[in-house]
Amino acid sequence: MTVSIRAHHLLCMLTYLGKGYTPAFVDNYNRVVNRLNAGENIALVNGPDEICKPMLEEPECHCFNQSIRDRDDQALADIGQNLGRCLKPGEVFLLTPKELEQLRNKFSRGSLRGACNGCEWYELCSEIAQNDFKGCRLRLPLQ
Repeated sequence: MTVSIRAHHLLCMLTYLGKGYTPAFVDNYNRVVNRLNAGENIALVNGPDEICKPMLEEPECHCFNQSIRDRDDQALADIGQNLGRCLKPGEVFLLTPKELEQLRNKFSRGSLRGACNGCEWYELCSEIAQNDFKGCRLRLPLQ
């Protein structure tokens, strides 16, 4: 099975501790992370993904905004550059523990944060990175 993920959520998952917009959002996010921790592949999508699902019925849902699409584009370019491969929507891949560590290292150094500019979670994610990602829920299995 695969988990549909939009590009900027690949960055969000690096620091995910179990906090979010609503209890339903957090419960859903936990299920998504658990699936990834169990070894499911990621299918990159354009637009709302499995993490967005609880938000899609909200009247002010930001998941469709152009600013979020721009964030996805920036994240896709930055992640691809930092992993040394071209990533594009429609691609299915398995994020390895080594790649997760590599992305977290780049994130903590700031070279992977371009898509995070203007995000309401920026400060929290910065604190988590400064704390060596302690308590983060994404812990990929060894292949």
